[in-house]
Amino acid sequence: MKKPWIILIAVLLVLFIMGRWFVGTRNGLVVRDEAVKTAWSQVENVYQRRADLIPNLVETVKGVASFERETFTAVAEARSKVNNINMQGVLDDPQKFQQFQASQGQLSSALSRLMVVVERYPDLKANQSFLNLQAQLEGTENRIAVERRRFNEASQGYNTAIRLFPASIVAGMGGFSARAYFEAETGAEQAPEVQF
Repeated sequence: MKKPWIILIAVLLVLFIMGRWFVGTRNGLVVRDEAVKTAWSQVENVYQRRADLIPNLVETVKGVASFERETFTAVAEARSKVNNINMQGVLDDPQKFQQFQASQGQLSSALSRLMVVVERYPDLKANQSFLNLQAQLEGTENRIAVERRRFNEASQGYNTAIRLFPASIVAGMGGFSARAYFEAETGAEQAPEVQF
């Protein structure tokens, strides 16, 4: 009579331990997933800050360099593309994520061209409003780099956790999928050429 009770208690103990492990593992994956989402929201915040600065920057430059229409158009179009991206599901869809990254890269490129235009106008470089906007934009670009790095770190921790065995079993059952990473822009591996 004691033997069936011992077996029953042993089975219940094993089930209890497995249940606790399953719940603990799933909760750990949820925590990592939330860390990725938090990092992503910070990335969105700094990109939004940059998007908010651009109209003021363009208007300030337009006042001095009114005939640089092509550059202003490129900045406006790139900003419009960024603002028109449907952010719903960007984290879950690698293709949408790549689209988001590409549009942000186009905006960065257009802003770089705008800064090159500025170099031709000494009056503009002495304008205090422009200098303030330029400093804010530079600070924002630095924040973007920091937040992208933090996002990649959170994604790496999460992606590693869902791939490790036996947590990968829980991840598969719970619908946890890998997150994309921000990557360097095309051509970033080549040093820029400087000509004097």
